[in-house]
Amino acid sequence: MKFRAVGACAAAVLAVGSMCVVPAARADLPVVELGAGMYRIEAELAHTDMTRQIGLMNRPMMPAQHGMVFVFTEDARHCMWMKNTLLPLSVAFLDREGRILNIEDMKPQTLDSHCAAGPARFALEMNEGWFAGRGVRAGDKIRGIDKLPAGR
Repeated sequence: MKFRAVGACAAAVLAVGSMCVVPAARADLPVVELGAGMYRIEAELAHTDMTRQIGLMNRPMMPAQHGMVFVFTEDARHCMWMKNTLLPLSVAFLDREGRILNIEDMKPQTLDSHCAAGPARFALEMNEGWFAGRGVRAGDKIRGIDKLPAGR
């Protein structure tokens, strides 16, 4: 679906000959408000098999305070990869209470696995360096996790 939006934008640019801005969020994904310390996060919600598989693939950019939160169906040592993902990202793996287990930096368009340090229920992807730049680290808690729907 993201690919279609980018393709539509490219077609519009060819037809009109002007710039096209691709929205940062997919229109069909709900956006939830989370928090880390004094920082507000607008996170797209990936809580189904399909949305977790697509994630942030094919996005050319993402605003600084935006991200994507993945809700898994069970606590496990979940892993992420960056196939077809154009943006460098940092991922924070969270336990069921929203406490950060570990944070991993991920390079675009790679198949490297980045895994939770322990049983995780959530993963929060932000632009690379977002957590480090704000002093957010393992052991800190992400606010708003308790309001997320269950993964399915």
